[in-house]
Amino acid sequence: MDSISVKKFRDNLKSVVELVSNRHEPVKVTRRSGQDFIVMSAEDWEREQETLYVLQNSDLMQQIAVSLSSHNSQAGYHPTQEQIHEITSI
Repeated sequence: MDSISVKKFRDNLKSVVELVSNRHEPVKVTRRSGQDFIVMSAEDWEREQETLYVLQNSDLMQQIAVSLSSHNSQAGYHPTQEQIHEITSI
């Protein structure tokens, strides 16, 4: 994660916002008082919130673990060729 001073952030606000938005990487803004903050796009923030929700939900994490186990052992659902054709033909 890139880090810049609050003065540099203020002087280059538009370009920093464009950079954060285009690269989808947050920027840490440092302050002399030590109260740093992070600038990130709303899209990235929402994605982070969704990830945190899943990680904190034990039922979802259990479903993921079961799914991963069945995938690794190739014991999961295998559609027929007809089902694959139905799904992929538009």
